[in-house]
Amino acid sequence: MGKNFYQLLLICSIVSLFSACSKEDTFSTNQGLDFELETLFSDLGGKEQFIIPESNDYANIPQDPNNPITAAKVSLGKLLFYETGLATNPINPQEVGKYSCSSCHVPGAGFQAGIRQGVAEGGMGFGYAGEGRFPNPDYEVNTLDIPPIRVPNNMNVAYVENATWNGRLGATGANVGTENLWVGDEFLETNFLGFEGPETQAIGGLEFHRMEINESFIRSTYYKDLFDLAFPGVLENERYSFLTAGLAIAAFERTMLTNRAPFQQWLKGSTNSMSMEQKEGALLFFDKAGCVDCHKGPALSSNEFHALGMPDLEGEGIVGDFADLEIVHKGRGGFTGVEADNYKYKTPQIYALKHTNFLGHGASFTSIREIIEYKNNAIPQNSIVPNSQLAEQFVPLNLTNDEINKLVDFVENALDDNDMHRFMPESIASGNCFPNNDPQSQIDMGCQ
Repeated sequence: MGKNFYQLLLICSIVSLFSACSKEDTFSTNQGLDFELETLFSDLGGKEQFIIPESNDYANIPQDPNNPITAAKVSLGKLLFYETGLATNPINPQEVGKYSCSSCHVPGAGFQAGIRQGVAEGGMGFGYAGEGRFPNPDYEVNTLDIPPIRVPNNMNVAYVENATWNGRLGATGANVGTENLWVGDEFLETNFLGFEGPETQAIGGLEFHRMEINESFIRSTYYKDLFDLAFPGVLENERYSFLTAGLAIAAFERTMLTNRAPFQQWLKGSTNSMSMEQKEGALLFFDKAGCVDCHKGPALSSNEFHALGMPDLEGEGIVGDFADLEIVHKGRGGFTGVEADNYKYKTPQIYALKHTNFLGHGASFTSIREIIEYKNNAIPQNSIVPNSQLAEQFVPLNLTNDEINKLVDFVENALDDNDMHRFMPESIASGNCFPNNDPQSQIDMGCQ
């Protein structure tokens, strides 16, 4: 054998040795990070408190005791959530049958709107994940069903007690004692039914967003059998209503859980589900960065309200003819009238955020990185928010660029559940296109 052969053999041996060492080092580092996370979660009270149950594990999904989750309710609610055939009470008769709950809560956008302002009645188009929807330019602005605040994400609403950014919907939790504020507002009076936020929002939202539960439509489709299965204890003359439809939709929404995210898989024992960078980002999230102070529990949210000085939904490109914007911009205080609540908004859940370019209550942040950098710098951008109202947690985090990169990776990827379409039905009883049924959406979706 020649000299070259032995030289090649030596080189290969050295390369193999370093390769093996590199793999061992990586494995060892990964194990070390897992150990650090396990120890950290132990100090926080155990990682079990952050685990999201499977969507069919009804016994472990938080639910309203007055609306226990059943398979029959979930099956019905899943269809009604997308049913454009319920859109029979628009201001403009030409809009009948053209929108649904999912017009503003789009699966491909992580059940957010996919655009800065969601639009139901008066909207056109869909795009791929709701990003191609826009207000009909021929529509009168004051008749558009479009909000003065970013459409809340309704993933993981099982962990929400009081719904909407200012938490005004729901009879329990923070709203106990606010009963006098419900009177005179048709939507808020839904609170008097005594349900939690998801149920209250679903019941009142159907009528608020110009839909109807038309009994003749229900009886002429297989919805009748689904209502009968879901609500056998309700008198038949009361069974097909806003109340029962809303309860079914809320039951379905409570099963819309991000239980397939890599972080969730790690919590359940799959140590390879997150990369080393994501594990380092998790350590920052739950320790140095202090994110867990507000983003807690399984959904990494809370039913608490904080002022972070973020911009409101306003400026160039905003569509709508809104009254009482000052009340909207005061957040929780705009509902309660309590000065200490001014400019405070509910801490949102933060799973599956990478599918939209609009974050914050004012949709003013275009990426997860932007919002993390904003919190890292802790310089308020909303001039109407007094410094005295800012949350005590809103202080500079002093994260390095490398740490920000890892934290972004964790939130953007380890918290992403990229199979939202499992929460969509194959068809709806009306046979319409969904989630939108306007001509442009039909073209966008190839549904005609």
